[in-house]
Amino acid sequence: MTTYAIGDLQGCNQRLHILLERIRAESVDARLVFVGDLVNRGPDSLGTIRHIRALGDQAKVVLGNHDLHLLAVAYGIRTPSPSDTLNDILTAPDREEMLDWLRHQSLAHVENNHLFVHAGVQPQWSAEQTLTLAGEVETALRSPHWIDFLREMYGNTPNKWDESLRGADRLRCIVNALTRTRYCQLDGTMELKGGEAALSPQAGQHPWFDLPDRKTADVTVVFGHWSTLGLTLRENVIGLDTGCVWGGKLTAVCLENRKVLQVDCPQYQQPS
Repeated sequence: MTTYAIGDLQGCNQRLHILLERIRAESVDARLVFVGDLVNRGPDSLGTIRHIRALGDQAKVVLGNHDLHLLAVAYGIRTPSPSDTLNDILTAPDREEMLDWLRHQSLAHVENNHLFVHAGVQPQWSAEQTLTLAGEVETALRSPHWIDFLREMYGNTPNKWDESLRGADRLRCIVNALTRTRYCQLDGTMELKGGEAALSPQAGQHPWFDLPDRKTADVTVVFGHWSTLGLTLRENVIGLDTGCVWGGKLTAVCLENRKVLQVDCPQYQQPS
């Protein structure tokens, strides 16, 4: 069986249908791993979630920042952004089933020596530790008190991992690393201010995957979240966000042979 990793969808369900047709032409029983941001900003977040849920065990999902944002907006913890396109989910008759399914997805996943996350990892984390720490957040999201966790989830501090972190600070740092990070200082301090379009490296900052002695260098990390970076294929790094919602492409990469499949996308949003 072949495995295809698929980049940020952000509600572009019609493009996903086209991409999956191309994947099935290559392999009828391909396994699919989505690297997060299933929803928001695109035209059909509702259809996207229903589509991926219907794939069942064929698909694996790791959560992105927009997926967590949906949960927070749905329960009144975050105010919707003007660019949000989540109302079709929030008013759907099966809303609670979809939100419950979403909060039971993973924050990190390892398969065939590939580590899947939405954004990045801290340099101190091995793949095994990344899974363990992601599991702490997953436990909080799946607990009876998961809405309380969402209330504490947002904020830019702490912006550097420390094993002594506890409680909400610990979980927030894990979430920020896995779903928001792009640039870091050499010690792993994350730059979390500003959106992607406004973000450029300051002195001493580097893409998280370029930090020396990164402990996930022994696996291939597959991620999305960084559309201005574009398709990135290195020996141990695969970046898949190619700006579908911005008028770029929706991208899938076959992990066995690095074959790239892409679908051109209309522009649904203006970068801000």
